[in-house]
Amino acid sequence: MLSRGFDYRSGSRDYFPISGSRTGRQTVSSRYHGKLSGFENVQTWSLRSEPGGGGNRNGNQVECIDEHHANQALEELMPVLKLQHPNISVYHEMFIMWNDEWMHTMLSQVLDAVEYLHQLDIIHRNIKPSNIALISSNYCKLQDLSSQALMTHEAKWNVRAEEDPCQKSWMAPECLKFSFSCKSDIWSLGCIILDMATCSFLNDTEAMHLRKAIRHHPGSLKPILKNIEEKQLPGAEMFSFLLPFMLHINPSDRLAIRDVIGIIFTSTSFRNFSDTRNIHRQAIPIFITDVLLEGNMANILDVMQSFSTRPEVQLRALDKLLTMPEEDLGLPWPEELVEEVISIMTQHERILDIMLSTCLLLLRILGQALAQDSETEIPRSNYIISFLVNILRNHPDSERLITMVYNLLTIISSQGLVSEELEEEGLFQLAQEHLDHFMEDRDICLAVLTLLWSLLVDVVPVNKEPLEKLSAIATWVLTTYLEDVEIAEAGCAVLWLLSLLGCIKDSQFEQVVALFLKSIQLFPTSVLLVNNVCRGLTSLAKVSELAAFRVAVLEEGSSGLYLLQDIYQLYNDDPEVVENICMLLAHLASYKEILPELESAGIKDLLQVIVERFTSSLELISYADLVLRALEAAAPPSPKEEELKSDEEPESSEVSPQLQEDPIFQT
Repeated sequence: MLSRGFDYRSGSRDYFPISGSRTGRQTVSSRYHGKLSGFENVQTWSLRSEPGGGGNRNGNQVECIDEHHANQALEELMPVLKLQHPNISVYHEMFIMWNDEWMHTMLSQVLDAVEYLHQLDIIHRNIKPSNIALISSNYCKLQDLSSQALMTHEAKWNVRAEEDPCQKSWMAPECLKFSFSCKSDIWSLGCIILDMATCSFLNDTEAMHLRKAIRHHPGSLKPILKNIEEKQLPGAEMFSFLLPFMLHINPSDRLAIRDVIGIIFTSTSFRNFSDTRNIHRQAIPIFITDVLLEGNMANILDVMQSFSTRPEVQLRALDKLLTMPEEDLGLPWPEELVEEVISIMTQHERILDIMLSTCLLLLRILGQALAQDSETEIPRSNYIISFLVNILRNHPDSERLITMVYNLLTIISSQGLVSEELEEEGLFQLAQEHLDHFMEDRDICLAVLTLLWSLLVDVVPVNKEPLEKLSAIATWVLTTYLEDVEIAEAGCAVLWLLSLLGCIKDSQFEQVVALFLKSIQLFPTSVLLVNNVCRGLTSLAKVSELAAFRVAVLEEGSSGLYLLQDIYQLYNDDPEVVENICMLLAHLASYKEILPELESAGIKDLLQVIVERFTSSLELISYADLVLRALEAAAPPSPKEEELKSDEEPESSEVSPQLQEDPIFQT
């Protein structure tokens, strides 16, 4: 075991021992013929010959602690390349090689060890370089834990001070008065990190005086930190941020070991370092994250990218974005920016809190962008859609998240054809499962139905089976929430569109017709619902005489025809509603058996009024004329007509002959 610890100050300006602690180790290597006499025993130099040359086969190396030292060494060695003498080994080439893993390894292991002690409420009391033993080139141990009794033994204390005045310079100010705590260890660790940062430009004595000075004059630290930044030493930014929090005179104001680990981990040089895997598990403290997230949106996005694997940072960043004023948020966001944020969030798809905040942010930036300008193009790439559908699969029990995802998909689908993409992602199966599983959750039911309403307008189903299952479950949802106007509007729209696609089975026709008519009975003032119900009833009547008959004779003593007349009275100035009523009546009139019901309900008089009132609505009038002609043809014949008819073959009982050839019924 090497017991020298961090003996990295050799006293020589020409080289630094390989066991030293550095802010990043650089190596200047050279290759030459023969052996460089006189340097065989120097630890930092190893010799390597060209093939066929003499000596051993190691490379000649000198270790430097930072770029400044490496450049200085390189400058000194450049003339050596030009030497040509038969009795001098000649350098053929030199190259610089950067290696900062050593410091990362040592420091992370020491921090991990101290954290373990502090978790057990154990104070080391005497952390200093000589108490960090190197077991191998990449493995160290923290040693020499001291007890309270030993550390407060004044005689022993004075002996140590006389033997080596440097020893006490690593200790916190309060330790000189025999007061120890976990925060005392933090001060000592701060001194070690400070020494690492300054060892390239401070010698042993200067470093010791600095450690002692900052106990009494905290301002002594500022010029040193500025010097570190000016020299652009590796980790300068991290040192400048961290050290003032570790080397605070008041122990209560110092960081805890977990906070130190958090800050060091945020350093770029540590971020991707594999040997910090123990540190990776530690959460970055909130106050540190908040410092990093100060500034505008660009800075926040930069932090999110830099710490993309850190869930606590992402959650804090999302909270920051959610509370930003609209003018600072920069709405509307381009699709590239939305995808950039989502690409970070995909690393945390299984963390519910992050997904909730992500969806809240997306709802805000997409929803408010539309609110500002209805023509704003909403991001709707396959990448975004896939991300949202994956959220549904990863969090099948979060009712709040499910509702938000369906609302987001509805916003996205409102401006473009995304039905095919969602069908490929299995959205229709998921929707059926969610309606079935969350039947009692009104918000989920509404969100799912609203999305389906938006999608089914332009869907061309590859497989009708999922939609047929959806029609059954949508019927049950509508039945369950029959007196909820929003669900009635969305549910009736979905059933209408499913009927157009041929996805409602014959066995459901009567129930769906009953639900349609009950809905407009309950909510006659909802023009949206009335129009969709009329379209849905028309679609069913077109393919089924049974469905048409259920419209004309809803139940004993009642008729949907009287309901349609009441609806007309409410919307006699609305051409769209009136046209939909006439279209439905035209399809009902295509069945001979229903014509008497139309006649007895006074539909003929109603249509004559409509024709006179809407003279400019050609399609509306065409529907009305079809019904009037059918009713006229179905009027009781004169005796002579009756006699002639008896000699003819019986006609079809399903569709009146006057309407069979009309183009409206050929599609």
